[in-house]
Amino acid sequence: MIEKEGFRAEYFFKESGNGGTPRANLIYDDTKLVICSLSELLPKIKEAGKKGIDIQRYKGLGEMNAEELAVTTMNSSSRTLLRVKIEDGIKADEIFSILSGKDVKKRREYIETHALEVKNLDV
Repeated sequence: MIEKEGFRAEYFFKESGNGGTPRANLIYDDTKLVICSLSELLPKIKEAGKKGIDIQRYKGLGEMNAEELAVTTMNSSSRTLLRVKIEDGIKADEIFSILSGKDVKKRREYIETHALEVKNLDV
């Protein structure tokens, strides 16, 4: 199938970074990247997608400086508010205390016990 589009199977398996015959160009903004094998394509797309992006994570608002707070939290046009519904307040408080508390042993035990139950992990 892919050969009908002008790609041969061996294009998938060539080592990237060895020069080689240019097969395609990835062009974005004022940048042109030469692609010599299909195995180079995804990493170069990922690299291009990360340009100009700065990802930071905070545990609490106290870790942000005033400018970061103004841009991320106080500016209603750039923030996202989510409604959280707590089914069991006592259980939620218990888990929150374990995960945010000072007892490292309890936190580690909780994480090890429940690690395989995680459905959405944002690290």
